[in-house]
Parts: sequence; structure tokens; C-alpha cells
Amino acid sequence: MNGLIAGNWKMNGTLASARTLAQGIAERISGRVAKSTGSLPEVVLCPPAPLLSVVGGSVAGRSVMLGAQDCHQDVKGAHTGDVSAVLLAECGCRYVIVGHSERRTDHGETDDLVRRKASAVRDAGLIPIICVGETEKERDQGVTAAVIARQMAGSVPRQSQAATTVIAYEPVWAIGTGRTPTVAEIEDVHSQIRALFDGAHGHGAALRILYGGSVKGSNASQVLAAKGVNGALVGGASLDLDDFWRIITACPI
Repeated sequence: MNGLIAGNWKMNGTLASARTLAQGIAERISGRVAKSTGSLPEVVLCPPAPLLSVVGGSVAGRSVMLGAQDCHQDVKGAHTGDVSAVLLAECGCRYVIVGHSERRTDHGETDDLVRRKASAVRDAGLIPIICVGETEKERDQGVTAAVIARQMAGSVPRQSQAATTVIAYEPVWAIGTGRTPTVAEIEDVHSQIRALFDGAHGHGAALRILYGGSVKGSNASQVLAAKGVNGALVGGASLDLDDFWRIITACPI
């Protein structure tokens, strides 16, 4: 399976900076492809919704996919400020992040709501990147496996298929803190996620599982070399062209 590097820009960027960054990434990828100096993973940029158009235009025709950071679970309706997966598809998105810990915490999103959003993404013909992960307190209490099992059971739609689903393991305590789990800890959780998906949906070996949580150019090679890691969901480092490029080129195919 192809590796996947997704840049989650969160609530950052302006029209000018988004255009510059997206064009920079697209140009580096195009240059690498033109020189045939080695394969690259699939790359997805997930800017804030108002920047989807400028980013999409900047990467059109390039080997870069467009993604969104969230969507509403309904196709349409009286939902002020929300965006449907159907509209995101029309805007050129291929992926949608759902269930990020910041959404779960800041907006009180439950596993059931995340599952409904993931279903809406799938129904719109897009691929959900479903986030799961434990808090620092849960890690310290030794209940990581139980938390992951609950989130997988509640957040992943019943009819999900490995080819059209991505899971991102993001330990909450590692997001934006500079801390990362050990390679062994990452491998343990990725192995659990794969087994859970295989047991519930089958074809777990074909599932792409990303690691997220303070991934940067300096630790990308170690993290991405971990067994069962198929790429990364990158936050802050995806806003720096050079650092994000180091992560992209560190990802095994």
C-alpha cells in the first residue's frame, strides 16, 4: 500500500501564505517526480475551509490531494457555520479528517458523532481519516488499549472497508507538546488498531494507519520506520515547507 502524509494546518494560514505553501509543496513533489529520484507517499493538504479553494487551485494537476479538517454529519440543513461532505467533494476534496482530539475536546464530539461524520464522508465518495488516541491521564492509568478499543468500536462505521478508510493514531498527550511515544508504544497501538479493524471489518492488513502527535522532520524517520505505521498526520510541522518536505521524503512507500 502507498504511504500517506497528511498536513493538518488547523486554524492557521492566510490566502497569501496558503498559496505560497501549497505551491511550494506541489513544486517539490513535481520536481521529484520529473527527476525520477524515488517514489513518494501520497500527500494530502488539509487547510481551514475558507482556504480550500486557493489551496485546491495551487495543487490542481499536481500529485497532491486536497483534504478538509471536519464536516457535518448531514448532507444539508439548518446548520450555521457547518460544511457538508458533499460540498467538500464538490470543492475538490478527497479526504476529510474526523474525530480529531481537538474536535472531541473543544466541541464535545462523541464516538457516535464521529462515526456519523465518517459515514457522511464515505457516502460522499470521500475517504475519512478517523482519529483515535488516549489522553495523558488515560496513558498513565494503563487504559490505553481500552480507550482505543472503545473509540474504534464507536467511531468507525460498520460497513467500512480498508481501501476507503484511514485511521490516525494521535495520542492526545503528544499533540503539540514535543513529546512522542516510544517506537514500541506506537507499534503496540498500531498493531491493536489493525487487529480491531480486521476483526470488525476484515482486510486489516490493507488498512492505512497514520501516526500523529509532534511529528517533525527531526523524528520522522524513526516514527515512520515503526512497524505498522503507514504514514503521518502532521500538525505544526506541515506549516513549514522544509520541515514538511523532510517528513514526506522520510516516509517509506
